[in-house]
Amino acid sequence: MPSQDFISRHIGPTAAQVHKMLDAIGCTSLEALSERAIPASIRMAHELDLPVAKGEYEALEDLKIIAKENQVFKNYIGIGYSDCVTPPVILRNILENPGWYTQYTPYQSEISQGRLEALLNFQTLICDLTALPVSNASLLDEATAAAEAMSLCLVSNASIASRIFYVAQDCHPQTIEVIRTRAEPLDIEIKVLPTTQMGFDDKPFGVLLQYPGTHGHLIDYSALIQSAHAHGALVTMACDLLGLTLLTAPGELGADIAVGCSQRFGVSLGFGGPHAAFLSTKEDFKRLMPGRLIGVSKDAQGHYGYRLALQTREQHIRREKATSNICTAQVLLAIMASMYAVYHGPSGLRAIALEIHRRAGRLAKALTDSGFKLATLDFFDTLQILTDPSQQKEILARAKSAKINLRIYPNGALGVSLHEAMTEKDLADLAAVFNVKKLASEAGNHLPVNLNRKSDYLTHPVFHRHQSETQMLRYIKKLESRDLSLGFSMIPLGSCTMKLNATSELIPVTWPEFSSIHPFAPKEQSRGYEKMHRELEAMLCEITGFDATSLQPNAGSQGEYAGLLVIRKFHLSREEGHRKVCLIPRSAHGTNPASASMAGMNVVVVECDSQGNVDLGDLQKKAREHARDLAALMITYPSTHGVFETGIKKICEIVHQYGGQVYMDGANMNAQVGLCRPGDFGPDVCHLNLHKTFCIPHGGGGPGMGPICVKKHLAGFLPGHSVTGLEYADSVGAVSAAPYGSASILPISWMYIRMMGASGLKQATQIAILNANYVAQKLAPHFPVLYKGESGLVAHECIIDLRPLKASSGVEVEDVAKRLMDYGFHAPTVSFPVAGTMMIEPTESEDLEELDRFCEAMIAIRGEIAQIESGKMDRKNNPLKNAPHPASILIQENWDRPYSREQAAYPLPWIKEHKFWPAVARIDNVYGDRNLICTCPPIDAYSSS
Repeated sequence: MPSQDFISRHIGPTAAQVHKMLDAIGCTSLEALSERAIPASIRMAHELDLPVAKGEYEALEDLKIIAKENQVFKNYIGIGYSDCVTPPVILRNILENPGWYTQYTPYQSEISQGRLEALLNFQTLICDLTALPVSNASLLDEATAAAEAMSLCLVSNASIASRIFYVAQDCHPQTIEVIRTRAEPLDIEIKVLPTTQMGFDDKPFGVLLQYPGTHGHLIDYSALIQSAHAHGALVTMACDLLGLTLLTAPGELGADIAVGCSQRFGVSLGFGGPHAAFLSTKEDFKRLMPGRLIGVSKDAQGHYGYRLALQTREQHIRREKATSNICTAQVLLAIMASMYAVYHGPSGLRAIALEIHRRAGRLAKALTDSGFKLATLDFFDTLQILTDPSQQKEILARAKSAKINLRIYPNGALGVSLHEAMTEKDLADLAAVFNVKKLASEAGNHLPVNLNRKSDYLTHPVFHRHQSETQMLRYIKKLESRDLSLGFSMIPLGSCTMKLNATSELIPVTWPEFSSIHPFAPKEQSRGYEKMHRELEAMLCEITGFDATSLQPNAGSQGEYAGLLVIRKFHLSREEGHRKVCLIPRSAHGTNPASASMAGMNVVVVECDSQGNVDLGDLQKKAREHARDLAALMITYPSTHGVFETGIKKICEIVHQYGGQVYMDGANMNAQVGLCRPGDFGPDVCHLNLHKTFCIPHGGGGPGMGPICVKKHLAGFLPGHSVTGLEYADSVGAVSAAPYGSASILPISWMYIRMMGASGLKQATQIAILNANYVAQKLAPHFPVLYKGESGLVAHECIIDLRPLKASSGVEVEDVAKRLMDYGFHAPTVSFPVAGTMMIEPTESEDLEELDRFCEAMIAIRGEIAQIESGKMDRKNNPLKNAPHPASILIQENWDRPYSREQAAYPLPWIKEHKFWPAVARIDNVYGDRNLICTCPPIDAYSSS
C-alpha cells in the first residue's frame, strides 16, 4: 500500500521518468548505469545487510517503542544545560517549518535575507548581553566554543612566548575535557587551577573563567582580569546567557572574549544538542574569530542588506593557516534563540531570570532553615547543598521516586539548578526531596551587589515590537518569505546534498522522550537513546564497511578533526609520534587542511591531473619523500571534482606502504551507499555528514552531525567522555560537550535508513547518479562539463565550466548565480573546487520535471549570454550584470534599462505561475567589509537608506 512505501516518496523520479533519463544518457538500466559509473574494483558484490524497509507509520511506531525506554525526569542537574519553554509560535513556525529548516548556508545573500536578519538579531543579542562589540552567528556547543576561544587567544597574543593556558577549576567538567583534547596536539599546556591560585608568574597566554561557576557561585573577576592583563594574558569568560540579564556583563568586567550557549533561550535539552553556542569579542580580534559573521551592507539601490562578512576569515580561503575548521554552525538553533529574545524582549527575559533567581532564593532559605548548609549564598540559579553520605543516599532515593534528577558531586554534595520550565508545584516537589515541608514565600537578592547589572540591553526596536503572538507570527513569516528553501525549488548545490528531509523523519525530534533528556542524566534514563545509538552505529558500519562508529562529533568539521585525532593517537600508541605529515589533494575542501593543522599535522599538498584525479606520480613521490613522518592522506571520494577515481585502491596502497593511514572525507557518500563501501577499498577512517547523505536538514547552515567510522585497529581511540563514563581503551578524549553530540537529531537518520532499507538506499544512490548525469548531458551542449570519469560519466554531481564566458561576454560565474534567482533557483556551488565554475548536485529527491526546469533556466541564461556575445546586449548593462531584480526595481517609474521589465522578472513563461522575489538587489560585499556593522543598525539608518 502507498502508506507502506516510503522509498517512492523519497525518490523523486517515477519509473517512466527514470527510463526517459536512462535513454538520454545511453544506459539500459540502473544496474547498467552503476556498472559504468562505479569502478569494477570497488563495486559491491552483495546487498547491504540492513533491516527490511518499513513504511512511515510502522517505522514511527517502532521508534516510539524505543523512545519509551527513555525516562523523562524533572532535570535540575545544570552543568550548562537547563530545561526551558519553547514558545509554541517558534516551535511550530520555525523548528517544525521546512521554510526554515531546509534552507542552505546563506552564501547567496540576496535570497537569504530573512535568515540573515534573524542571525543579525542573534549577534545583537549576544553583543548586548556580553557587552562585547563583535559576535559570531553561532558555534557548535559551549565546550568547543571555549576551545575556539583558547585558539583565538593563542594566535592573537603573539607577545607571549609561552603556550600555557589557565582554566579555572570551577569551569564545567565537559568544557575542561574538550579543551584538554584540543590543546594536546597543539602543544598547549593546560593548567586547571582555583582562581585564587592564578599568579600568572608562568606567563599564560590566556585564561578561561566560568561565570557563574559550575557549582553556582558568583565572583567578581574584575581584579583577576586586571591582573591577567597586566601579565599579558587574554581572558575568556564562559557565561550563562540568561544570567547576564541580571549580572554585570563580561565586557564590563574587562574580559576579552565571552563564550557560552543559548540553549535556555527556547531550545530543548535534546540529550545534549543541537544548541547554538556563541563567541563574542573585542573589535581587535574580529578578523581572527571562528565561525560565521553576519554583516550589514548596501545593495545596488543603496538599500540596506545583510550578508556573510569578512569571508577571508573562512577556512575555505585560509586553509592550513586557518585558526578554526568550523563549517557547519547551529543556525536553526541560533534563529530560535534570537526569536525567543525578540518574543520576550528585554523586560520579559529579565522577568524570567528574576523568577528563576527568586525561586532559587526561596529554596535556599527553606533549606538553610531546615539545617542544610550551602556552599555559597552568592548565586543566580544553582545551589550546592552540603550533605553527608547517609543524607545524600536518602535524598537521592526520594528524588528517584519523585522522578527528579539532581547533580551529584564527588565530594558528597548535591546540586540543584533551577530553570524556566518549572512550576510552583515543581518547586514544592523539589523541596520535598530534601524533606523540606514549607517553602519561603520570599527571599532576598543573592546576587552580589557589585555584580548587579546596571547597563541596558536589547534596546533595538526589533526586541520591543513583537510581544503579541500575532506580531511574532507575522515577523517570522515575513522573514521566511525572504528566504529560498527546498519548499520552493531545488537547491542544486554540489558537495552539499540538499535532498528531501522527510516529515516523518523529523517528527520524533520533538517527542519528549528524545527532547527532554539531560545529557548527564543517569544511564538508566536513556536506555532508548542507547538502543537507538547502537542500532544506528551498526547500520552505519554496515553501510560504510567499517568496524566501529562514534556519534559524538556534532559537525562534519568536527568529524574530520576527530578522525585525524584518532590517526594521531594510533601513531603515538606505536611510538611513532613523529608522524605528522598529512597529504591533501589540491582539490580538497578547505576544512581538510584546517582540520589537519588543528590536529597538529603538517600539510603537504598533492597535485591533481588534468582530469581532476589525484596525480598518482606526485602522490608516490611525496609519500616516499615523507615516508618517516607520513601520518595520513585525506581524500574525498568520489573526488571533489565529482568523479569516481579508478585509482582509489592504488592511492590507499601507496599511503599504507609508507606507514600512513587513509582518512576519507565522506561528504560525497551520497554517491556510494549500497554500491560500494569505503571500508572495503582502503580507507581506515571516514566521517559521514548526516546532514547530507542521511537527511538531517541543513537548517540554513546547521545543525549537522559528523560521526566517524573506523577500522578495527582504530576502534580503541574513538572519542570518549569521562563525564558520562563513555570510555574507549585509548580514547582521544571528548571532542564535543555532550557524549553523543547533537543526539536529538540522530532519530532523523535512524528513520531514513529504516524506511529505505538496503534496496531503497541503493536505488537512491543510483537515482542520484542518474539525475546528475542527466543534467550534465542536457547542459553539455551549452556549458562544458569539466570532469568525467573513464566511463564518460560523472558521479552524483557535475562541474560546468563558465570561465570562457568572461572573455567572450564579460559575464562571470557570480552573474549567472545572481541571475538564477530571477528564475526562482538557488545557485549551484560557485567557484569550488575550481574558480569560475559551478558544481551541480540534483540529488535523488528531485523529479524529471524539476530537473528540466532547472536546465531550461540555465540554457535560457546561456541564451542571454549569447546575446551579449553577439552585441545585441550591452556587456555592462544587461540582465545578468544587474541581477537579481527585486520588485523594488521593477516598480520604478523610470525604467532606463535596455531590456524589458518582463525579461528581467519573468524570463520564462512558467515563472509567472509561482514567482520568488529576491528581497534586495545585488549586495555590495566590498562596502560591507569596509564598513563593518555586525549588530542591528539604528532604525533611522534603514529609513534614511
